[in-house]
Amino acid sequence: MTLSAQSALSLTADLRSGRLRAEELMGASLAVIAARNPELNAIVALREQDDLLAEARAADQVPVDERGPLHGLPMAVKDLANARGLVSSQGSPIFAGQVAAQDDVFVARLRAAGAILIGKTNTPEFGLGSHTYNPVYGATRNAVDPSRSAGGSSGGAAVALAAGMVALADGSDMMGSLRNPAGWNEVYGLRPTWGWVPSEPAGDVFLHPLSTNGPMARSPEDIALLLDVISGGEARLPLHRGAQPVSPLTEARPMRLGWLGDWGGAYPMEEGVLETCEAALAAFEALGHRVDRLPPPFPAEKIWQSWITLRSFAVAAGLRPLADRRDQLKDAALWELDRGLNFTGAQVQAASDLRSAWMRAAARMFASYDAVLLPTAQCWPFPVEWDYPREIAGRQMDTYHRWMEVVVPASLLGLPALAVPTARGTNGLPMGLQIIGPHGTDATLLSLGQSYHRARMGQA
Repeated sequence: MTLSAQSALSLTADLRSGRLRAEELMGASLAVIAARNPELNAIVALREQDDLLAEARAADQVPVDERGPLHGLPMAVKDLANARGLVSSQGSPIFAGQVAAQDDVFVARLRAAGAILIGKTNTPEFGLGSHTYNPVYGATRNAVDPSRSAGGSSGGAAVALAAGMVALADGSDMMGSLRNPAGWNEVYGLRPTWGWVPSEPAGDVFLHPLSTNGPMARSPEDIALLLDVISGGEARLPLHRGAQPVSPLTEARPMRLGWLGDWGGAYPMEEGVLETCEAALAAFEALGHRVDRLPPPFPAEKIWQSWITLRSFAVAAGLRPLADRRDQLKDAALWELDRGLNFTGAQVQAASDLRSAWMRAAARMFASYDAVLLPTAQCWPFPVEWDYPREIAGRQMDTYHRWMEVVVPASLLGLPALAVPTARGTNGLPMGLQIIGPHGTDATLLSLGQSYHRARMGQA
């Protein structure tokens, strides 16, 4: 097995013990990037090769007993996060070429664990929309079919993993931003429980807990490794959790799972999506889990109305400093900004009331089920030239992100959700499943996902 194909657990164990030199791994990783990245455009702002090799040689000189859990591992950080000394453009011409002066919280934890930051992974402009393209770096192409979208906003991260450029990657997820690209590139991504991985303790830290950083990898056990590094308390945040190690994963016990499919017809699905996901359910049943088909636990339209209000309210809060540069913002950003700045307090409260009602309904559902399952997307990876699908199964999309509505039930409540790949559809394109659990069940979802992964890979 080539170095680029090995698991993160294997690589980090060998790096920490000295069986593998960081310089050797860095050279192998840079060779894969040189071969694959020109076509796929997953990694951007790549640092100079000589500097990276020199940093890897320095890592090889660190005494074995001082090496962290990610010692010597090459990693690229999503271009929505700040990494000291690296360009942080957010995919926007406004910030093109801007170099970060300090690390975000989780990035500092990566460095402290010994990771070597090689550059950034591509993202849509400001992370808006689940298709990774922007006017600074262009489009990232799907790792399975480069003529198709990689998804987003963590599209660069997913493709870098799938192509063997890196073994671990960070993502972020407000509206499926690491779940959709994981499913579309045959890798794994965990949207953790709110507060498990801290956000930045800057600006308002109370009103907008919709997005979260999270780990991505080629297996759930590798996700657990990264989750343990980037998780843990942050006293400056109100929704933080203390360190809760999840690795090594334990064997998944028999569970009762609920299949929500298209939410009783509320979510239009492109032909073949449901059938491909339903075929994957047999893998869970073969592992001893019970899978029931569930009716919708709450009206989808009420979830959506709550979401688009609270999302625009949150996005507009972040974009406010750019309100006087409207000519440099893309249409999706302007749409969110204008809506979010014009809501009344009563409208925001009504949206929060709907969210609270959905939370109570979800609690009733999880009283009977350990986890529920949904597709990671409502359509197959679409042509890379598109901005977004305008219709699915004959139904017109009334917003730029309505085609991703299937990820909203978990996002609105901050539930943990693990994206796992399914088999490819009859069209040869990739798809994924979301495994969604109650708050705090991240380790349980990863254990379930790891047993699914072993079965999928034909391992005992």
